[in-house]
Amino acid sequence: MSHALSDKDLDILFREARSHNFWTDEPVSTATVQAVYDLARWGATTANTCPARFVFLSSPEAKMRIKPHLIPTNVDKAMTAPVLAIIAHDLEFYEKIPQLFPHNPEAKSWFDWSEEHAEQTAFRNGSLQGAYLMLAARSLGLDCGPMSGFDNAGVDAEFFGGTTWKSNFICGLGHGDKSKLFPRSPRLSFDEACQLI
Repeated sequence: MSHALSDKDLDILFREARSHNFWTDEPVSTATVQAVYDLARWGATTANTCPARFVFLSSPEAKMRIKPHLIPTNVDKAMTAPVLAIIAHDLEFYEKIPQLFPHNPEAKSWFDWSEEHAEQTAFRNGSLQGAYLMLAARSLGLDCGPMSGFDNAGVDAEFFGGTTWKSNFICGLGHGDKSKLFPRSPRLSFDEACQLI
């Protein structure tokens, strides 16, 4: 089977990509963080709504603000990551539709009629964009350490107070310490996880 990407590229993005808990001291520059977002932003979302919002914590002071909201087992891996991304979504993402969907600015009405519908759309598509961010980071030579295990309400109050943004998950970005990886866990086979009808 021919691929648009090389086997090496597919290894980097998927087959050999790992979630990292330990990091090297190699820094991640602001330019690299911007390049990751500039690549990830092209991923598809419903009606190009792009509801994800990202806050990148790189300074010790910024990371200290999130520390009280982490479960104990996530503290070290979050605080030692060169950059810690908060992946959030804007519950009023539809306000940007005239900018993002200019051929049909009335598409705003597809979402603003129901808070529940808007929240489901924001969460679903913001999650997709968080995954795009991870793939973008890997493609640019970074490793990722995605995490749940934090107090969403506390993070929202600390970072998003007075806004319509809500946190989804967090993700360490940097260069993982591969010497501390444990053996890779198995995955479900096609027959176990899929149906082809």
